[in-house]
Amino acid sequence: RLSRGSWVPVTGLVICLLLCACVVDLVLAQIRYSIPEELEHGAFVGNIAEDLGLDVAKLSARRFRIVSGAKKQYLEVNLENGILFVNEKIDREELCERSPSCFLHLQVVIENPLELYRVEVEILDVNDNSPSFPWSEFNLDITESAAPGSCFPLESAQDQDVGTNSLRSYQLSANEHFVLNIQTRNDGSKFAELVLDTPLDREHQKKHEMVLTAFDGGSPERSGTALITITVLDANDNVPIFDRSVYRASLVENAPRGTMVLKLNATDLDEGSNGEVTYAFSGHAPLKVRELFNVDPYTGEIRVKGVVDYEKASVYELYVQAKDRGPSAVAVHSKVLVDILDVNDNAPEVILTSVSTPVQEDAPPGTVIAVISVMDRDSGENGNVDCQIPSNVPFQLHSSFKNYYTLVTSEFLDREAVSEYNITLTARDLGSPSLSTRKTILVQVSDINDNPPRFSQPSYTVYVTENNAPGASICSVTAFDPDSNQNAYLSYSILEGQIQGMPVSTYVSINSDNGNIYALRSFDYEQLRNFQILVQAQDAGFPPLASNVTVNVFVLDQNDNAPIIVSPLPKNGTVATEVVPRSVDAGYLVTKITALDADAGQNSRLSYQVLQATDPGLFSVALYTGEIRTIRRLVEKDATRQRLVILVKDNGQPPLSATVSIVLTVVDSVPESLSDFGDLTLSPQPPSNLALYLIVSLSTISLIFLVAIIVLAAIKCYKDRETLSGYNLPPFACCCCGGFQPDPPPEVFKKSNLNLQISSAAKVPTNCMEVNGNSSLSQSYCYKVCLTPESAKSDFMFLKPCSPGSKPRNNEAKSAENSWNASVNNGATTPSELKQPNTDWTLTKNQNSSIK
Repeated sequence: RLSRGSWVPVTGLVICLLLCACVVDLVLAQIRYSIPEELEHGAFVGNIAEDLGLDVAKLSARRFRIVSGAKKQYLEVNLENGILFVNEKIDREELCERSPSCFLHLQVVIENPLELYRVEVEILDVNDNSPSFPWSEFNLDITESAAPGSCFPLESAQDQDVGTNSLRSYQLSANEHFVLNIQTRNDGSKFAELVLDTPLDREHQKKHEMVLTAFDGGSPERSGTALITITVLDANDNVPIFDRSVYRASLVENAPRGTMVLKLNATDLDEGSNGEVTYAFSGHAPLKVRELFNVDPYTGEIRVKGVVDYEKASVYELYVQAKDRGPSAVAVHSKVLVDILDVNDNAPEVILTSVSTPVQEDAPPGTVIAVISVMDRDSGENGNVDCQIPSNVPFQLHSSFKNYYTLVTSEFLDREAVSEYNITLTARDLGSPSLSTRKTILVQVSDINDNPPRFSQPSYTVYVTENNAPGASICSVTAFDPDSNQNAYLSYSILEGQIQGMPVSTYVSINSDNGNIYALRSFDYEQLRNFQILVQAQDAGFPPLASNVTVNVFVLDQNDNAPIIVSPLPKNGTVATEVVPRSVDAGYLVTKITALDADAGQNSRLSYQVLQATDPGLFSVALYTGEIRTIRRLVEKDATRQRLVILVKDNGQPPLSATVSIVLTVVDSVPESLSDFGDLTLSPQPPSNLALYLIVSLSTISLIFLVAIIVLAAIKCYKDRETLSGYNLPPFACCCCGGFQPDPPPEVFKKSNLNLQISSAAKVPTNCMEVNGNSSLSQSYCYKVCLTPESAKSDFMFLKPCSPGSKPRNNEAKSAENSWNASVNNGATTPSELKQPNTDWTLTKNQNSSIK
């Protein structure tokens, strides 16, 4: 800061100027200060926060700042107390040159909310420059014949200060012949002329020396001196004469170098060298004029030498002289006024005062993006500027006040559509031709999490072949999020659910980063043909957004199940047998091979063929139904035992197969009851276990023992008739048990070898079937089934077992009945053991009603 003592003389002046600035503020600007130049760093200018009515505590939060168009930051604000102070020493002569008024134009920018203030700081001149002459010594040649009153212009002193501190007067030291005449130019500057007061006498004195002193009007007063040496010349009695006392010309600014402004014309009536006229600038022509213009000494043409700028000066005064080349030549002087015509040679300047970027995409319309100021150094229409931005961007340009604009949003932004905008601001003046300036403002749009993930497909369908390897990838789901950065980072998961009563997480898993889905187990088409899972993709935004997609998984069948023979089945490890009457015709249905395949489609399509046969020309099997029929009638020479090996093969790739062996026993005649059983067996429906057991048992009975067994059965039945009389059995039924031990376990029946014999002798009024069984156990048992002739056509009754001398019990009957069923089904595969039930493997209605 300046010490108080250094400004005591001008304190009253500064206070007066500050009061004047406050009054003028109502008209010219929002606030104005006045300070003298050359103040030290930190000098007080004014409390700008208090003057603008701002809260000092909020200056930093509201980003209080000042913007100056000057090259240097002369002034600064203390944000702690709101005081505007000098940041760098101000030289008024450097800043404004010789302009009568000098202002620093500042713009105060405050945000939240945005406020703009215009501040003008007037720089007052102080008398810090003394008047100075271009040269410290001047030499003048004056002929002795010069008449009193002749004027001789002197070099002007230059004072960089303005106003009262500028050059005020000249003073000439005491002498006998010359006096000083002080004149004022149009711009108010002063220059001195030396006036001859009394005639000169060269013979009396050849040289005269005097001191010229220039004074300014400052306080304290400053001065500068120069020595004038006058040489008295011999007489040359005619001087050149200009044809005009004042010349005037017009020149367009920025005229190229060498452009002729005008041509001077002066004549001298003398002859010879005394009549040859030369031209030059007068001694008091300003240095700036000498830099811009040039005078040809012989032709008098004034041409452009430098760059003429209307913005620096609109008119130039050129002082020229003409003198002959004779001895004791006397120079005559004239003035040339050059008016500079303004052209539109300055393009507008665009200054970005404040730019707020990036801006969030949900910013409301009207959000301020940038504060822009423009200026044009031209004048008139050439200096009026209009600013525009393209109409296809969601922004608008508002004019706060002259040459100040704010760029605001006109609608909501969408970063996913446009992530950044290059807004071209065009500032165009109204000159002709018009000049413009383009400035690009980059506005980046920041992302918010406003878009949920989107899957590439509305749903996914996946086909997986069964028996797949656990851990292998079965498919991949892909989602994308148009947001950016963290809002676009996706993670995948499988939502909770159940498949066949088990959590879905035990079947499949997913890679949370890339969406690959993996099977956690090997799928079995026969157990699980398809299932559905729900995959969720969630981003990492706040709050997170998610989307779901359904994945349908279909398990494809493989030929991994061989056909299973359902019927006929071997009994007790022996080959299945069938009885064929010798009297049957060709095409007779002997039996039907029934098989199941747990696979599906072509893998379950079965075909049948004869693999081996005792007589290949006697029996055939249907390719798709498995029916075994006779090819021709049986003859005597045909073997009584025919062995067939049937191959059952599916249609898969590679095909799987199973074989079944059947022994066909050719008999001469079949009892009526057996014929009925045969009809039951050959019905389109599969035979029951009992019929299968009877047929197999009959095939194992030797024809040689048939009569013996019938006789033994009849005798046994006769002996036990009295024992069974207490059970109130029907007169046609009998059952006897000999040596029957109490309650043998069911395993006895399952492991025993059973012999079944059915006889239909004429002497026996009923048909009887006897089953004998022997096992390694000590017990022996037997069953006898006695049937009436009508029983085979209606009911088939199992009787309760008994033992001599003991009363039948319910649990014994139930155990015996279960044991009978177990022995019949021994060696067969139950339907519950198959992967898929076969609807054909059931009893017909008549068979169900006949078994009780």
